[in-house]
Amino acid sequence: MYDLVVVGAGPYGLSVAAHAAAQGLDLRVFGRSMESWHAMPSGMFLKSEPWASHLSDPEGRFGLDAYAAARGVRAEHGVPLPVELFAAYGDWFARQAVPPVDGRLVDAVAPAAGGFELRTEDGETLRARTVALAVGVLPFLEVPGPLRGFPRRFVTHSSHHGGLDGLAGRDVTVVGAGQAALETAALLTERGAAAVRIVARAGRLDWNTLPPALDRGLLPSLRAPHTGLGCGWRNRLYADTPGIFRRLPASARERIFERALGPAGAWWLRERFAAVGDVRLGQRITSADVTGDERLRLGVAGPDGATVLETDHVIAATGFVPDLDRAGVLSPALRGALRRVGAGGSPEVGRLFESSWPGLFLSGLLTAPSYGPSMRFVFGAEYTAGRLVKGVRQRLRAGAGRGLPGRPRTGGRAAVPA
Repeated sequence: MYDLVVVGAGPYGLSVAAHAAAQGLDLRVFGRSMESWHAMPSGMFLKSEPWASHLSDPEGRFGLDAYAAARGVRAEHGVPLPVELFAAYGDWFARQAVPPVDGRLVDAVAPAAGGFELRTEDGETLRARTVALAVGVLPFLEVPGPLRGFPRRFVTHSSHHGGLDGLAGRDVTVVGAGQAALETAALLTERGAAAVRIVARAGRLDWNTLPPALDRGLLPSLRAPHTGLGCGWRNRLYADTPGIFRRLPASARERIFERALGPAGAWWLRERFAAVGDVRLGQRITSADVTGDERLRLGVAGPDGATVLETDHVIAATGFVPDLDRAGVLSPALRGALRRVGAGGSPEVGRLFESSWPGLFLSGLLTAPSYGPSMRFVFGAEYTAGRLVKGVRQRLRAGAGRGLPGRPRTGGRAAVPA
C-alpha cells in the first residue's frame, strides 16, 4: 500500500509529487504530464508573468527561469512566453523533481480499509493510505445550457482545441469575454476562418494593462504592489493570504470567488484582437438547433431584443466550474459523503487541503472556493504543495488512532463554514 497516490500530472500534481518525493513518501503519480497545456492551440501565450508561473519543489531549484535559461530563452517580466514552452517546462520539471510518472489515467478512487482503492484506465487496482486529487480543470469545463449535447462537429469547448486549422474557411462563433475567448478569436482570424464573431454576456471587454516595471520606486510599489495575480493590494491579499481567505464566512468566499479576477484579455493581445470585427456584447445564447444544411441556428437575446444567427461552429470559451459532481474519478459514495461549501457544489477543503474525508486531499480549481482566486492559476501551486504534503504526513502519522483514512469524520452534503 502506497503512502500517497497523486491523481493528475499538471502543475499542481507535479508540484505535490515533488514535495512528497523530497519527504521520502512511498509515492505513485498517475496522469498525462501537462496534458491540458499540451492540448492548447499552438501560438498561444501565457497570460501570467514568468516569475509567477513556477511549479514548486522544496528547494526552488526547478523554476521556469532555470528551464528557460538552460535553453537560452528570455523569461522576463513583461515578455509573454509561448504555452508550448511552458508545457515543455512542466515535462522537464517532472523529469527532474518527480519519480517516473505513470501515464495512465485513474478511472476510479473509492474508500477501502485503511485508505483508498484506485483503478487505472486499463483495469489495474492499487491501494493507497492517502490520495491527492490534482485533476486540473478539464473535468470541470462549462458549456452554456443551450449548447450542451451537440456533437463536437458543431460545438466544442476552448479546451478541446489542440489546433484550429480545421476551422479555416468556416464561420465560427466564440462565446465568452475572457482571455481564452479573445485569444481563440484572434487565432481563428489569423488562420483563415471565413468569419469570426464574439458573443458575450459582458457589456464590455476588459483588458489588462502593460505591467509596470518590477523596480519602480517605493511609492508606486506601495500604491499598487506586484503580485502573482496582478498589481494591487486586493490581489496581494488573494495571492499571499489564502489561509486567511479560508477563514472568511462561506457566503463571502463564494461572492469573492465569483467576482474576483474576472474575464479580461492580456495587454499583448489587444492589438491582434482588433482584427476580429464582429463583437456582440451584452448578449446571451438562448437556443440552438441544427439547420437542414448542417449549420447551427442560434437564438440570441440582447439589449435590442432577440435575434437569430447561423454559424458553422461554436467554441464555448466559458471557463470551468469546480462542481464536485463533475469529479467523476471519485466513486459516488465518496463524492456523496464529502461536505460542500455554498451553492456551487464545491467541496469543503480544510486546513492543509484535506477534504472532509480523512486522507483525501484536494488541489487546484476544486479548492478555489475555499482558498481563494489564486487556486485558479499555476501561481497557487506554490502555496498548495508543501502544505498539502504536510497534511499527508500528519494523516499518515495519525493512522488508526485519529480518523483512519477510509472513514469519514461526518457524513452529509450540507454547506458548512470553513
